[in-house]
Amino acid sequence: MKIAVTSQGKTLESKVDPRFGRAGWFVVIDTNTGDYKAVSNEQNLNANQGAGIQAAEQVSRQEVSALITGNCGPKAFRTLMAAGIKVYYGTDGTVAEVLEQFKKGKLSKASDANVDSHWV
Repeated sequence: MKIAVTSQGKTLESKVDPRFGRAGWFVVIDTNTGDYKAVSNEQNLNANQGAGIQAAEQVSRQEVSALITGNCGPKAFRTLMAAGIKVYYGTDGTVAEVLEQFKKGKLSKASDANVDSHWV
């Protein structure tokens, strides 16, 4: 299974970024092999609008089954759901720490966005 974690850096030791659309990086991890890669989200850091949807499309292109992040707006959440990507909220610690929480079933699957749209 491949999952993505929003991150402030490029490694498993990086802190989880609580933002989704404007996270600096997505660390994509294969939970079967432990292999991972960092995917830059630089194009969305200063986007005027649409950062969440564009980030969701980028995560979808990584062919992940799940995303761990701190916050996700309604448009990005719907885009992720349409791509079949389950969203989990969990931001305390490093990418490696939330990955372990995920593997142990300690993160709850989100049923909806947890922040309002910025462009209501």
